[in-house]
Amino acid sequence: MPVTSVSSRAPRTRRRWWGTLSAVAGAVLVAIPLTMTAEASVPPPDPGWTTVFADDFNGAANSLPSASNWIYDTGFGYPGGPGNWGTGEIQNYTTNPNNLALDGAGNLKITPQRDGAGAWTSARIETQRTNFKPPAGGAMRIESRIQMPNVTGAAALGYWPAFWALGSPYRGNNWNWPAIGEFDIMENVNGINSVWGVLHCGVNPGGPCNETTGIVANRACPGASCQSAFHTYRFEWDASASPQVFRWFVDGQQFHSVSQNQVDATTWANMTNHAGYFILLNVAIGGAFPNNNSGTTTPGPGIVPGRPMVVDYVSVSTSGGGTTTTPTTPTTPTTPTTPTTPGNPGNAYATIQAESFGQQGGLATQSTTDTGGGQAVGPAGNGDWASYPNVDFGSTPGRQFVARVASGAAGGVSGLVEVRLDSRSNAPVGSFAVGNTGGWQSWRTIPANIGATTGVHTVYLTFTSGQPADFVNLNWFTFGH
Repeated sequence: MPVTSVSSRAPRTRRRWWGTLSAVAGAVLVAIPLTMTAEASVPPPDPGWTTVFADDFNGAANSLPSASNWIYDTGFGYPGGPGNWGTGEIQNYTTNPNNLALDGAGNLKITPQRDGAGAWTSARIETQRTNFKPPAGGAMRIESRIQMPNVTGAAALGYWPAFWALGSPYRGNNWNWPAIGEFDIMENVNGINSVWGVLHCGVNPGGPCNETTGIVANRACPGASCQSAFHTYRFEWDASASPQVFRWFVDGQQFHSVSQNQVDATTWANMTNHAGYFILLNVAIGGAFPNNNSGTTTPGPGIVPGRPMVVDYVSVSTSGGGTTTTPTTPTTPTTPTTPTTPGNPGNAYATIQAESFGQQGGLATQSTTDTGGGQAVGPAGNGDWASYPNVDFGSTPGRQFVARVASGAAGGVSGLVEVRLDSRSNAPVGSFAVGNTGGWQSWRTIPANIGATTGVHTVYLTFTSGQPADFVNLNWFTFGH
């Protein structure tokens, strides 16, 4: 949900205005993901497609949706993340059946409520699974049949229902949005008869996805209004095409698409080369998107509580290709294990101290309070770099990059830490995005995928941002298989 007039939710992109996403599972987390078999009310997949996840929300009235399929987000933000979920929305998310419950007739209801003191509550859920993506050379569909809250005009001013997906690296790292990608499959505000589809990517603000707005399109629901009837909202990621393409549909009618060649190769890789995506459903009250589409602060004085978003089912299906592989989680060192000397880092899979660079541009060494002692480099900003010669990846390909970083960057300032091999002008083999972590000595360990790498290389770490301000300190980094 970006903060612009058109749409968006910066993770909710919603949390996009937020510049960075906050992330990690909400207060309630069930550790074992489970895929349900599609039930009768979930439409069978089209010929050539296979259902890989489905929930038709069958169950007793006033019960919660399956904890095997869903995490229940609670409160005013992810632990350690921005307040108000990064978007300015004002509600408190709960698991109270008044806010989140099956209706006993095969639907899920997410219902905003307001108490006598004027405080709002609502609900937000996200899938346990975080690996929804197409098989190599295939395609994926994420779909839901939804009736938006049936309220319009002044009574709807501040309603913000959404059905969307976030890149898996967001879970466990509150600072990598929008680089990890966000697909807003259905967003709506203020009871307007329109569905917004949005892609968030790159850096915030600006970048290839024009953050915090995102790459956006919208249209009225076909036939009956979005509020008065159920409509089917679908997102497709077609990796069988060249270039690949994202597509958005309502009731089978395409209204938005983004092609791979509309963004640079690094941006595309950052949002597609990780394990996949997780799916979210929520109804927010107030925030940047409703404000920007009304020209006023929401919720408005005439808003009424108690109008639910009703969800019939959620399904994910895939077509073609081979078996989707999930990247392994890198082994992340908690403290440096092998010392490195300036200009001779050596083993790629040992901890490489940031200050052991051979050459650098724009950086300085500094003391650090981080565990393990040593020195850090930074603060780094757009165009800064450091090189580490003779890094040996061996004959088994390295596929992971892990770095220890901290940032006291101002709100809305973020950038990319990129890995390049043998030349600063070569394309990055991997990267992650980072913004404010709570301070220049507030350290976080952040993982990222890289292209398979073997042999001995000079590793270049480059720092790229859409703003001139410094955005990160670096203490150490390493690689993994």
